[in-house]
Formats: sequence, structure tokens, C-alpha cells
Amino acid sequence: MKNIGFLSFGHWSPQRGSATRTASDALLQAIELAVAAEELGLDGAYYRVHHFARQHASPFPLLAAVGARTSKIEIGTGVIDMRYENPLYMAEDAGAADLISQGRLQLGISRGSPEQVIDGWRYFGYAPAEDETDADMGRRHAQVFLQMLEGQGFAEPNPRPMFPNPPGKLRIEPFSEGLKDRIWWGAGSNKTAEWAAMLGMNLQSSTLKDDETGEPFHIQQAKQIRAYREAWKAAGHSRKPRVSVSRSIFALMNDQDRMYFGNGGKGDDSVGFIEQQRSIFGRSYADEPDRLIEQLKGDEAIAEADTLLLTVPNSLGVDYNAHVIESILSHVAPALGWR
Repeated sequence: MKNIGFLSFGHWSPQRGSATRTASDALLQAIELAVAAEELGLDGAYYRVHHFARQHASPFPLLAAVGARTSKIEIGTGVIDMRYENPLYMAEDAGAADLISQGRLQLGISRGSPEQVIDGWRYFGYAPAEDETDADMGRRHAQVFLQMLEGQGFAEPNPRPMFPNPPGKLRIEPFSEGLKDRIWWGAGSNKTAEWAAMLGMNLQSSTLKDDETGEPFHIQQAKQIRAYREAWKAAGHSRKPRVSVSRSIFALMNDQDRMYFGNGGKGDDSVGFIEQQRSIFGRSYADEPDRLIEQLKGDEAIAEADTLLLTVPNSLGVDYNAHVIESILSHVAPALGWR
């Protein structure tokens, strides 16, 4: 059994052929897709966060709205770039969204990836400290955020407050018990996966990571997951961690599917450079269900993970994406033991 969710980038474009033409379309359709996915029996609705782009950006209004419209499905991100975040204000937003959803929030966070503008976090008012990189800053923001989610008081109360205070120092409110155990780190390397394990975060691993051994992507990703679990065990945490991987998977069920994805998927991984780091990009999968099942059996990282996030082409509209999800749940997942 696996938890299966969708991951949407929330693309919108006024170009011909797009069913998601405005930012309003992207947000409202994101909510409707979560409702449809819950009805189909999917386990999670996850949203990517990109600044300065025609995609989902500020996640918490969307997460809260999805939480108010659904009752069972997990609601999360993959991932929030912590270089852009005020950790204290984020803890308030996260606490509120988690309470609205009654404890269903699963927040993926990360040090971030290249964005649409140069050093975009500077426009948000953030800059690395002396002798600190922007990645270091993102990790520092993440650690402060985790500390806020512990719920300990730290702020000295005003002796003449406007409203009565509880005794002692004050914490961030609203506070949602248990949210700290539902924070995930988007790791691009083995080292950062091990760092996340030490801090007690769950692991999100996408279709991109540092090319550390030259082996196929799914093998490197499986090794990353094993290294993470070893680090978790060494850290002595009491709970069992969760691990997710992302994949583009399309079952070709009809002529429309074949029109969009009938080239059979990208058969091989690809390699490129991101910020001078050699990186490997995992392949996508698109085929008839029986052939798709055989291909997916060989993906070691999917086998290692407990959660699979299906990247969806959100700009093709809610109905088509619900069909994509239903095709995987009905015609692929059972044969692989995911359901």
C-alpha cells in the first residue's frame, strides 16, 4: 500500500489551448481538483510554490480553502522556498491552515531552487548573514520555523496587555498540536536528506537531484532514501518517518491521452547543470496500462517510498486531470500493490 497524491504547479496562461487562463482559474481549479481527487479516493493534494511566475505562489490561502472544502485528503506543498519566508509569520499561517483542515496539513519546505528572477528573496526583504549562502539562509529559516512549531513560549509579555495573557512567555498563535511531525524537507542531495532526518523532518524527493554517482536517477534516489532512513535511525527519533517521491505518470486510456502523451514518455533520464551543480532529471512515464505497470516495477525509488506524488498537467483542466488520476488508481495502482 502507498499513499498517492497529486502535485500541481498551478500553471496559468492566456495562450490558446489553456484551460487555466488566469490566476483566479488556477486557484479555483486547484480547489476543485482536490475535491474531485478526494471523491476518487486519492490520499493527498499537494501544490508547488514558485515566486515571480504564473504559477501557485503564496500557499496558505489555497491550503486553507482546500481544507475547508474537503474532509479526508491530506493537503500539502512541494515545496515552499524558505529563503522567501518569515518563519514566525509562516508558523501563524501554517497553524491556522492546519486547524481549518483539522490536522491534515503536510508541508513540504526546502532551501529553494533557481527562480524567475535573480536573488528574488532580496525583493522580499531577506539577505544571507555574513559568511552565509542563500541556501544556508533557507535552512536557518527552516530551523526557526521548526522551533516555532514546538509551541514553547519565547516572547516577553507586555505587563499591561490589551487582552489577558496566559502565564509565562508567549508563543506563536494559533498553535496546532502535531504539525511539527508533518513537515517535509525537499532534499536535492544525500547530505541534505541526512540533515533533514537529524532534524526530524519527513523527506520529499522529486524528479531532480544532484548527480552524485552517475547511476540512473531512480537508483540514486533509492540510495538517498536509504541514507535518510539510516540517519533517522541514528538520530533516535521515536516516530516512523515518511518519504515521498514525485513522478509524471500517464496511462494512455483513450485518444485524448494519446494526443497529449502518446510519445511513450521520456525513456531516459537527462543530465544538466543547476547553479554549477551537475544534476540528474528523472524520466517520465506514459504508456498503455499493462506496459506502464511493467516499467514502474523497475523503479527502485518508488518501491522505497511510502508516498507517491503524481505531477498533473493542471492547465488541461479539472475534468481531464481527474481522469488522469482515476486512470492510475483504477488501472495501474492495484497491479503494483499500491492499492
